[in-house]
Amino acid sequence: MAKVKHESSWYPLEPGESVLDALLRQCVSIPNACRAGACQSCLMRAVSGTLPEAAQVGLKDTLRAQGYFLACACRPPEGTALEVTGAEALRVPARISALTPLSDSVLSVRLRTDIPLAYHAGQYISLVRADGLTRSYSLASLPREDTLELHVRLQPGGAMSGWLAREARPGDRLQVQGPAGTCFYVPGRPEQPLLLAGTGTGLAPLYGIVRDALEAGHSGPIWLFHGARTPSGLYLTQALRALAERHPSLHYRPCVLEGGSRDVAEGALDVLIRSECPKPVGWRAWLCGDGPLVLSLRKKLFLAGLSLKELHVDAFLPSVAPVQRVTTDAGAR
Repeated sequence: MAKVKHESSWYPLEPGESVLDALLRQCVSIPNACRAGACQSCLMRAVSGTLPEAAQVGLKDTLRAQGYFLACACRPPEGTALEVTGAEALRVPARISALTPLSDSVLSVRLRTDIPLAYHAGQYISLVRADGLTRSYSLASLPREDTLELHVRLQPGGAMSGWLAREARPGDRLQVQGPAGTCFYVPGRPEQPLLLAGTGTGLAPLYGIVRDALEAGHSGPIWLFHGARTPSGLYLTQALRALAERHPSLHYRPCVLEGGSRDVAEGALDVLIRSECPKPVGWRAWLCGDGPLVLSLRKKLFLAGLSLKELHVDAFLPSVAPVQRVTTDAGAR
């Protein structure tokens, strides 16, 4: 039987059980959200013992070298022992600067960190509340701005989103961990066509990436598609139309499944993309939002000729309650 030591206590792991599940089963509070190795909110550090290779997949080399690993992906082999500690050293204190509704279902949350946070527009961070509740959200802000901006989808029964919408106030303290993720703009090839597509709050990282590319002087055409089920699911439409007016290379296309209008296309997001950008060979693309839809769109763009190395995907995964595994804050970012 494998075992894990945390804060002077040893805990047994059931066969095939992850370090995160074992500690949660023993009522040890460990920050976590997606429990699928994507959000990186369950980062821990190995003090002694050997880590399975899968426990460090997707982490920066600097974190790997320091022994950090994803607790949800760490399943030590039978008969091994692992001593671990938390990732508090990676967290940055922050306070809420502003809370601004962007629509009936999306809240803009601005944070000011105690020390500057180095990040790329489009990456994501984990918010850690004082009681340990953790959720991951994409960054819509630009690094030059003095606050971090997140777009939080308000979910019925959502633990973090509900707190932010009803109880949190400017000045409240929490912690930030990250950044993580590879969905960001890298300067170079300024004439290359860019395609950005997202659903819901998948617009948050795309909003940052588009503005980052424009400020970097990208001269090629930029197509931004934002999909929602109904017009009420769209947001930042006026700001994006104004941005497109100032930058003729930017083409903004909002889309809804039903209830379209003169300014908003009606139909499936992939159909609209195919009609506007039928041959994306040689393009660069970013896809963010609902997991199944984004992954399906990734496949369709690849089949249309877009190279996989030019396809950057951030598929939002649901946050899972520790014990009951009830979906809350689905697609938290």
